[in-house]
Amino acid sequence: MQPISPNLLPDATDITATDVRIGGVSLAALASTYGTPLFVYDEATLRDRARAAAEVFDDGVAFASKSFLCGAMARLAAEEGLCIDVATGGELDLVLRSGVPANRVILHGNNKSLAELTRAIDAGVHRIVVDNFDEIDRLAALVSGGRSVDCLIRVTPGVEAHTHEFVRTGHEDSKFGFAIATGAARDGINRLRALEGVTLHGVHAHIGSQIFGTEGFVEAVAILAEFTKVDGFDEICIGGGLGVAYVSGEEAMSIREWGRQVRDAVRASSLGDIRVLAEPGRAIVAQAGITLYEVGAIKEVTQRTYMAVDGGMSDNPRPVLYGSGYEAFDVTRPLAERSRAVRLVGKHCESGDVLIDEAWLPEETAVGDIIATPVTGAYGYAMASTYNRVPRPAVVFVRDGLARLVLRRETFDDLAHLEVDEVAQ
Repeated sequence: MQPISPNLLPDATDITATDVRIGGVSLAALASTYGTPLFVYDEATLRDRARAAAEVFDDGVAFASKSFLCGAMARLAAEEGLCIDVATGGELDLVLRSGVPANRVILHGNNKSLAELTRAIDAGVHRIVVDNFDEIDRLAALVSGGRSVDCLIRVTPGVEAHTHEFVRTGHEDSKFGFAIATGAARDGINRLRALEGVTLHGVHAHIGSQIFGTEGFVEAVAILAEFTKVDGFDEICIGGGLGVAYVSGEEAMSIREWGRQVRDAVRASSLGDIRVLAEPGRAIVAQAGITLYEVGAIKEVTQRTYMAVDGGMSDNPRPVLYGSGYEAFDVTRPLAERSRAVRLVGKHCESGDVLIDEAWLPEETAVGDIIATPVTGAYGYAMASTYNRVPRPAVVFVRDGLARLVLRRETFDDLAHLEVDEVAQ
């Protein structure tokens, strides 16, 4: 197996025979300074992808913060011209605490509580994306008190995206949105437009995640254009879902190319002069991030070799949830031939705690060495847990030869902090 493909690494990556530098900072040195597991993000890659989204779509395009959210990431996305898409009260709270103005925040969610809606409206968020009839009832109660709110309505266009079942969201059998085919979407539009204090700007659709082709997006635009041709809306949002390459051999289009093709589809439709919006998340953060681990044990059995690291399903649950594939490389031997196949596993008490079913590493990789799994910037830290009471890793941003800690490593004291009964200190 050849050395790791540079196409899977952040933009600002330099590789020598004995080290990998990202953003001008040695990965080996980062592991030594901050410990492992460790999430490392190249700030140049993050900014480039965010800037691309802002350039190719209209104002109101948003970063899907569920993919990776911390204060530093929210501020970075806002600095590059993006709104921030949040889906819960917790995400809304963090983004507001980070200093992002409320009028640059978009609230999603299929079960928004009255408290979440109240805070969003009182804060003055940019948009609320309305998901169901119960939410319309809650909005009606809130705006009757003199409040006002700008909205989109989430609809399901009936497009089957070619992706994992759990991340398809554009077909009718979904917990998200109002179905066009059943008439629910039209009923939702009529009810929202009847509410004084509610301004409905347009429709929102999200057909799924980790999508490599544009056919589904083009089909969704055509359906939405036909459905809304008499509504006079001024916005259309095609959601997110743009795929990224996780392993050698995969190819994904850039955000700019995705945006151009979507805009071409809108121009070819009956939508006219309308704002074209999107909500990329994975496409902004995935390739920018890399996870560092220390090898703790190597076990040879008849069927294979197991290599255990000091993280696992608690910092990257995607392989367990979706069967997602990744690659790995030895940080101090990045140009060596990867001739040894191992099953890369974590430290959790689960046989299914497998990060990479067949990872290829140099023969010399041994206990104590630092290995990296690239393209872990999306849905790693964001979905991290403390299963087995394993603290969540630290997160470091690197740029121009400098590293800055943006999320410190969780401690045992942090894990014990929620205990109500007295625990030993």
